[in-house]
Amino acid sequence: MPSIFSQIITGKISCYKVDEDEEFLAFLDVNPIALGHTLVIPKIEIDYIFDVEDALLARMMVFSKKVAIQLKSKIACKKIGIAVIGLEVPHAHIHLVPMNNVDDLNFSRPKLAVTKKELVLMQKQILS
Repeated sequence: MPSIFSQIITGKISCYKVDEDEEFLAFLDVNPIALGHTLVIPKIEIDYIFDVEDALLARMMVFSKKVAIQLKSKIACKKIGIAVIGLEVPHAHIHLVPMNNVDDLNFSRPKLAVTKKELVLMQKQILS
């Protein structure tokens, strides 16, 4: 059965896209730990990030860097943090999280309760 991320790639499930190319998709996390929390995924379904072929993983990091630079330019924060956890969804993904201190990357904290309207506004802010 395709992962939720594969269903997002095919359009079966909608997302708040902030960037895309032929190999990767970046979209807002609907259960963020910070406003602007973005996920970067390869368009091919691979469960474990370290199973991603080296050249594709390198391109994924370069794509993530491009997205992080865009996030940083649109969201008030000191840096964009990066995390790879990979336990909740069996599809390799990178978390890009706007942060002002190290605790902003604490994934054990409660997720933010954000509305669809807030996600749409954040998407528009990033894309502007």
